[in-house]
Amino acid sequence: MSKLDEIPFSYPVKVGHISANPVSVRLAADENELKAIAQAWDVLAVQALEADLVINRWKRDGVRVKGRVTARLTQACVVTLEPVDEAIDEQFEQIFVPDNSKLARRPANDDGELLLDPDGPDLPETFSGDTIDVGDVVTEFAALAIDPYPRKQGVAFEDHVEDDGSNDKRPSPFATLKDWKKD
Repeated sequence: MSKLDEIPFSYPVKVGHISANPVSVRLAADENELKAIAQAWDVLAVQALEADLVINRWKRDGVRVKGRVTARLTQACVVTLEPVDEAIDEQFEQIFVPDNSKLARRPANDDGELLLDPDGPDLPETFSGDTIDVGDVVTEFAALAIDPYPRKQGVAFEDHVEDDGSNDKRPSPFATLKDWKKD
């Protein structure tokens, strides 16, 4: 089974066919793809997944995929397990470079430690071969926007007690050993 067979929503793009002029692409998942996406995301159902993309060359041999993904899905409430509807509307941008590109290398200092700036730009993703699957990119960005703890409107944990901060001092882990005696 190839990697493309495992992707629930696939739209392969040949890198050699991408020009410096931006090309607009509109994607929409069909019924079978929506079922596969729901299974991959572990949600009750996905009613819609659509994306408007602009694809163009980036630098010499890279590719930029920029766009907006929208989705409608249903998850189980974390409290009642009743269905909860959610709408996703995300803007994203992803740069791809060949896996042998210097632009994909992570910067390191003299000691060989990787230098990562959490506020800096993301490093480009790499691809091998001559194809990028923008359908996979779309589903990845949509999945990142899913609420990990969906809750039905007005539902709260009844037996849950919030910490009021009155007992901030934690007991020592050795407190129970203070009365212990050796026989």
